[in-house]
Amino acid sequence: MRSEEEMRTAIHRYADMIRKICFIHMKQESDVDDVFQSVFLKYAKQSSFHDDEHEKAWLIRVTINECHDTLTTWFRRKVILSDELESYAPGVTSMHSTMLDAVLHLKPNYRNVIYLYYYEGYKIREIADILQKKENTIHTWLKRAKDDLKIMLGGDDLD
Repeated sequence: MRSEEEMRTAIHRYADMIRKICFIHMKQESDVDDVFQSVFLKYAKQSSFHDDEHEKAWLIRVTINECHDTLTTWFRRKVILSDELESYAPGVTSMHSTMLDAVLHLKPNYRNVIYLYYYEGYKIREIADILQKKENTIHTWLKRAKDDLKIMLGGDDLD
């Protein structure tokens, strides 16, 4: 079990990243909070990591898995809840809101790749390791995500 100081440090270091990953999957603040808590409870029980990058990759993988598990529960399949995009990201400009809305309408795998590549700055190889997929799969998902965004946003180039 991790010490209180280790938990505070990890939460301080990774909270924003974990919340963003949760939000692109869950889309509701209350669900984000639930998954956030579950991720850090699992983290508290995790023994050790090789280095900071291993720790960060582990947290990303566990967050994605926890979001997926939450979304596939009976309750989530049977109950329709409204999105809270505006309350979660106050002050977002119209252009950013349009982009965020488009990203949120991508398939979950595409959302993950877009987030990890553009927001977290991971390279294709690193994303493949985190998501436990082949590099070519990540290239394909990134290309398809950019093509889908291009269609949704009516743009010419997203690079």
